[in-house]
Amino acid sequence: MILVAGSANLDFITRVPHLPRPGETVLGPAFTTAPGGKGANQAVACARSGHATRFFGALGDDPYAAPLRASFAHSGVQDTSLTLDAPTGAAFITVADSGENVIAVASGANARLTPDREPDFTDVTHLILQLEIPLPAVQAYARAARQRELQVILNAAPAPQAPLPAGLLADVNVLVVNEGELSTLVGPGDLPQQLRAAQTLGPQTVIVTLGGQGAAAVQGDHWLEVPAHPVTVRDTTGAGDTFVGVLTGALGAGLSLPQAMQEASVAASLACTREGAQPSMPSRAEIDHALKSDPDSDPGAGRPA
Repeated sequence: MILVAGSANLDFITRVPHLPRPGETVLGPAFTTAPGGKGANQAVACARSGHATRFFGALGDDPYAAPLRASFAHSGVQDTSLTLDAPTGAAFITVADSGENVIAVASGANARLTPDREPDFTDVTHLILQLEIPLPAVQAYARAARQRELQVILNAAPAPQAPLPAGLLADVNVLVVNEGELSTLVGPGDLPQQLRAAQTLGPQTVIVTLGGQGAAAVQGDHWLEVPAHPVTVRDTTGAGDTFVGVLTGALGAGLSLPQAMQEASVAASLACTREGAQPSMPSRAEIDHALKSDPDSDPGAGRPA
């Protein structure tokens, strides 16, 4: 069982010709809503890729919670989220025709998750965390998981505004970041230097997603790279969350890190071909079909760094 503890938001999505600059108004034809939030997205991605998944988060007692619970049910996620006296979280997403996006999040009930509200760890092997819920809760859940000898995967996103506590990083087995988040954590440098610097903070496996270039990682003394699956990009919203959810599900199923990264990279690329976060996430059958057609679907065991 993969446990995801994190945020759940209803996304409000507007498509525009280009992302607005400060002070600029850009007109779009309409807006749509879709279930989102980094934690909920990762849970849905994991479940759709064929793995038993439980979600723990906080929703409001309002109409915005219904699409989120419906998405969990449709995707096969075991929903153990709390219902609190606060608005359901919301994200306001602007997507350019190029596929790039900017996002503003109103946390709502997500901000009410506290360390004393602990998830159900029964039958869990891996815990996924992100940084869209209060940091004390993230720290408490990571510590509780490590005390149970579970594997802890931290997606350090959104990029932290201050250094992450050393104790949290010491409890993390696998750290997943994008290039901007990696630079925020360890400062500038070339990619191998940055990944090695992140390793010294605690996690022995550090993965960086590279958009259209795929992903790279260090695991112990080995350096790994996987390419992106070639697609026509329509909307990158949720691609990073797809990577994390599918990666963790694959690791939980016993795949090696290179194999899990390849599955995750293919799934994230497929998610870019459709609009929205959870609506874009691929099924197990779609991932398998893409893997069969991908000439780089066997990345090997990695090479010494």
